[in-house]
Amino acid sequence: MSHSGPTDLYIDGEWTSSESGGTFVTEDPATEKPYAEVAEGTAEDVDRAVSAAKRAVERGAEWRSLAPRERGARLYAMADAIEGRRDEIVRVESRDNGKTPFEATLDVDMVIDTFRYYAGWTDKIQGDEVPVPGDRLNYTVREPLGVTGHVSPWNYPFQLAGRSLAPALACGNTTILKPSSTTPLSALYYAIAAEEAGLPAGVLNVVPGRGSTAGNRLAEHPDVDHVAFTGSTGVGKGVMEYASRNVTGVTLELGGKGPNLVFPDADLDAAASGVHYGIFMNAGQMCWAGSRLLVHEDVHDEVVDRVVERAESTPLGGGIDDDGRMGPTVSESQQQEVLDYIKTGKNEGATVATGGGVPAGKDVGHFVEPTVFTDVTNDMTIAREEIFGPVLSVIEFADREEAIEIANDSPYGLMAGIWTTDLKTAHSVADHLDYGMVSVNEFPVTQPQTPFGGVKQSGLGREQGTEAIHEYTQTKNVNVSLE
Repeated sequence: MSHSGPTDLYIDGEWTSSESGGTFVTEDPATEKPYAEVAEGTAEDVDRAVSAAKRAVERGAEWRSLAPRERGARLYAMADAIEGRRDEIVRVESRDNGKTPFEATLDVDMVIDTFRYYAGWTDKIQGDEVPVPGDRLNYTVREPLGVTGHVSPWNYPFQLAGRSLAPALACGNTTILKPSSTTPLSALYYAIAAEEAGLPAGVLNVVPGRGSTAGNRLAEHPDVDHVAFTGSTGVGKGVMEYASRNVTGVTLELGGKGPNLVFPDADLDAAASGVHYGIFMNAGQMCWAGSRLLVHEDVHDEVVDRVVERAESTPLGGGIDDDGRMGPTVSESQQQEVLDYIKTGKNEGATVATGGGVPAGKDVGHFVEPTVFTDVTNDMTIAREEIFGPVLSVIEFADREEAIEIANDSPYGLMAGIWTTDLKTAHSVADHLDYGMVSVNEFPVTQPQTPFGGVKQSGLGREQGTEAIHEYTQTKNVNVSLE
């Protein structure tokens, strides 16, 4: 094992082994070698973490009693602590997940920005006076929910954990983070940052473990007041079912099958570049991936040629390979699933314009070639289902109405892209797309201050921005008779 960072659970301000004493081994997807042995949290460990978090958020507890500005100072300090370990976290994330250091650096920087953004929110969370009839004073206050559970995925382990932790902490909640058992290591650096920032014991807990044990227990625990989950739609439905047993609120950011719509007046170089980035970044393992490319028939061949050229020139690497711009898939099973989808695409009549297999010279590591399919119809499996890999399906359209119809004909509705130089087209098409996020002439893009989430089977609620403040607080109404 080459990992030298933290591998224990972090509960109630202490590093600890699992109650069972069990561990599991993680793998470097680029080398297929064991990377770390990690304590495997169980349902009993989740119970310990929830008890600690509940004590830490009770009225009169140190965290609950902190002045908002002081709470913000602790979050600023967490951002500083993460920034101070930036290179270490990047290295760990690259080795544990397989993404390139270039991509991991973007993730860590986004977390730093997110914590600083929400640190600034802590003394701006406020209620309103409500005009009511009679001699009364009526007002609202926004209060923390209490104990929040955060189940983070393997594709953006550090960044997506921070996306929900930061607003939850800013609002005065306490937190339990259950990272994916495939990529648990970077999550433990939140515990280091919390210690260095002076967060009271129990405010932030990290319990690596299996979703079927630790994850399910966190979702169904009666003392957890909210669960934030990012992952597949199928698993998200299970989390919602477990949480419903206690009428626990959920924030779910789930699957996607994002379309990029390229109109004939678009800057085709910019469009090809954005399409390439939007599907091959992170080896296509993204809920917001632009995995469907809808191209007007007048520019179809030209756009495909430009995307294929970029795909074929994408440097592959991963782990500690600083020259790579696309890493391996996260595991052997994920690689095989992507290859199975490629086989299905071929069998259903789609044409492989480039890629379609394991890249030459990459017998070690879970790599898949950047793959582009043409002659795709929207009823094909590769156009309907989330592949979660570097596979692009190109669909031709004749006019604006057909493009919108194809784009909306999906069970998902997370993010869509529009490429045009006509502002009327941009705004009108955006208005007709059934997606939680639409980006014009740039894809994909998000910021800590912009809401992130989807419609249909892409999830419930919103992360980021002002909306996350509402996700992690509850409204109390107070009425005072002045007679």
